[in-house]
Amino acid sequence: MPLRFGIQLAPTADDLENVRDLARRADRDGLDLLGIQDHPYATAQVDAFSLITTVLTETARLTVFPDVASLPMRGPAMLAKIAASLDRLSGGRFDLGLGAGGIRRAIRSMGGPDRTDRQALDALEEGIGIMRAMWRSPGERVRRSGDYYSVDGVRGGLAPSRPIEIWVGSLGPRAHALTGRLADGWAAPIPHYLPYEKWSAAQDRIDAAARDAGRDPADVLRMAQLVGLVTDGPAEQLRLEGETPIR
Repeated sequence: MPLRFGIQLAPTADDLENVRDLARRADRDGLDLLGIQDHPYATAQVDAFSLITTVLTETARLTVFPDVASLPMRGPAMLAKIAASLDRLSGGRFDLGLGAGGIRRAIRSMGGPDRTDRQALDALEEGIGIMRAMWRSPGERVRRSGDYYSVDGVRGGLAPSRPIEIWVGSLGPRAHALTGRLADGWAAPIPHYLPYEKWSAAQDRIDAAARDAGRDPADVLRMAQLVGLVTDGPAEQLRLEGETPIR
């Protein structure tokens, strides 16, 4: 895969003009990707998809994605419709970062489901199946029955302009296996949640699961999300340890 570069931004309500300016500069200066954090329950943040729509209208090159969308807060059939709509409206510049939902108390506080980690991953697998069925079956009735998500005869579509990729934000071994088996990419958590020392083992688990599923591991995009600062002068020697910021 070609190497691509991008930035991630938080949709902070008090800083929206700066966020939009950074997105336009990233587009103008040749970056490839722009991730927008999605925390619907965060009081200080606007809705990620509303900001993504705005940013897509103000840019021309960037692929924009939620980093990562909280599936428990949106049904998969509706999320499939949103994703396909953004793909069409942007000329194919939207992909879907997707997560099982990592902050149980916050999800529950907003009326979302209270699921264990295992249940959340099982629900994510069901949700991915529904979304892909919706995208590939325009006009046809889609029926899927699961423990967490079901659709009963909804007509598939809107079909996206090209295959929308699903990049899973996965943290633990079981989630890595799901990523290798089903996802188009891995949106690796920032080092605060997954220290650098654990990246290699995570990659190995994704590779192994992809092979077991009959897939080429190289077909699973890997996204390294680095945290740090751009300094005015020389910085100390780079140490990829723990969550040490890159300067």
